[in-house]
Amino acid sequence: MRRIPLIAAAFTVVTLATGVAGCASTSDKPRTGSTSAAPAAFPVTVGSVTLEKRPERIVSLAPTATEMLFAVDAGKQVIAVDEFSTYPVDAPKTNLSGYTPNAEAIAQQKPDLVVLSDDTNKIVSQLQALKITTFLTPAAKTLDETYGQIADIGKLTGHGAEAEAVVQRMRDDLAKLVKDLPKRSKPLTYYYELDTTYYTVTSKTFIGALFASAGLVNIADAANTSGTEYPQLSAEVIVKANPDLIFLADTKCCGQSQATVAKRAGWSGITAVKNGQVVALDDDIASRWGPRVVDLQRAIVDAAAKAPVS
Repeated sequence: MRRIPLIAAAFTVVTLATGVAGCASTSDKPRTGSTSAAPAAFPVTVGSVTLEKRPERIVSLAPTATEMLFAVDAGKQVIAVDEFSTYPVDAPKTNLSGYTPNAEAIAQQKPDLVVLSDDTNKIVSQLQALKITTFLTPAAKTLDETYGQIADIGKLTGHGAEAEAVVQRMRDDLAKLVKDLPKRSKPLTYYYELDTTYYTVTSKTFIGALFASAGLVNIADAANTSGTEYPQLSAEVIVKANPDLIFLADTKCCGQSQATVAKRAGWSGITAVKNGQVVALDDDIASRWGPRVVDLQRAIVDAAAKAPVS
């Protein structure tokens, strides 16, 4: 499975965690937007999708959508999720695939709503032919798009008020994280690694925007000659740029860590490596655009706060 196309199609990147720089860990259960609001009224319409009644047999074929569903307190309505929906741990994981979806296999679950991130192999029309309602949640390019998807999922599942609460909490948490970050006379630079062939992201991506909001400067912006938002750099370019921080979004997929990075030819002299500022992210959080984006921002802010003042 090629990593970069999946990232480009599924947000930009990879799950956060026990980083070398001491990133905060996350709970096995999502924080939900539980409220005491009255039951939502149906039918409801979101875009071109109309549901006559609250869905009770939801199938999610997108890890981020699964996280959103549970976050808005619709988890009890989810009967099956795809093989890569690893969070929350109690999500009903199956061998269903969002990358190679099979309409017949999905139909066997007797769903009243299927949530996907991509219309792979025209799966939407295949399911529509079987009278199965589908809702697409494509990779978000901005935080506002993430907030919109959470709101839409909340509305469709009868948890609009809960979704509003989740979005507001995300806004508040993200704003506080950035506000509490110490000010520096000289901004820190960073390199964000998607895989061991040095694919990375620019500041124009969803991920890059999080770093920019924390005042960090992306070395890929100046080094990018391809014009793509996901350029491939060379080891020489990275070493020459000498970033203050290195973020590894390839810890699970590729077994990368501060130790492996330090062994790369020429990398031991990079400031981030010398100062122990190589941050190991959990691939899953870093590749999803749902409520746990707050955890990714927290890892960024924590690393920036701990970096030595030059």
